[in-house]
Amino acid sequence: MTPERSHNHYGLIATVLVLAAAPAVAHDLSLANARFVEAISGPSPIPFLYLGAKHMVTGFDHILFLVGVVFFLQRPKDVVVYVSLFTLGHSLTLLGGVWFEVSANAYLVDAVIGLSVVYKAFENIGGFDRMTDRKLDMRWAVFAFGLVHGLGLSGKLQDLVHSPDGLLINLVSFNLGVEIGQVLVLVPVVILLNAWRAVPNFVAQAAVANLALMTGGFVLIGMHLFGWVWSDV
Repeated sequence: MTPERSHNHYGLIATVLVLAAAPAVAHDLSLANARFVEAISGPSPIPFLYLGAKHMVTGFDHILFLVGVVFFLQRPKDVVVYVSLFTLGHSLTLLGGVWFEVSANAYLVDAVIGLSVVYKAFENIGGFDRMTDRKLDMRWAVFAFGLVHGLGLSGKLQDLVHSPDGLLINLVSFNLGVEIGQVLVLVPVVILLNAWRAVPNFVAQAAVANLALMTGGFVLIGMHLFGWVWSDV
């Protein structure tokens, strides 16, 4: 394989990764998993660890947002900082939301999660730089959207977990599983993105990929707003 074809191969893989779709609705657990969670009474750290990791690995909205976050981050330190802020926000609302029974409309929360994808992709293509001279600190935006992502999952878990026995350790285990799944997703994403940057026309391809990210985010927004409207009909 020639170097040029190799570079194009990396670009194709990364583009497919960005465009990859999942048949399941974001944040939904399978019916079997839902029944399993509903039947649990008492501490069950291993099953909840597995469910948390599975949620992240199959979470289409999470993956799209994280791809947008790390898209142009080249230094490992920056990747760690941004992902840690997302993790902090996600963990706070996931744990606190379930523990304190904080309720929010699931459709609207998931629509905002779709907005987070659009927001980050728009920032990646320099959209905010063209709108204002004021430099936005994306670290705070990533943290804020992390709070929303965690709140979305919190609402789903509240509908499933009915026993207070072992609730804390189960929540912590689930959250730890989410972070493990996050690492499993991010490692190949970062490797592919680093390889993709060696492509001579990476800038043009990156713009197309981020437009695709925005499209995915708009699809999520429309889907959940549609569900919100029809849920009251």
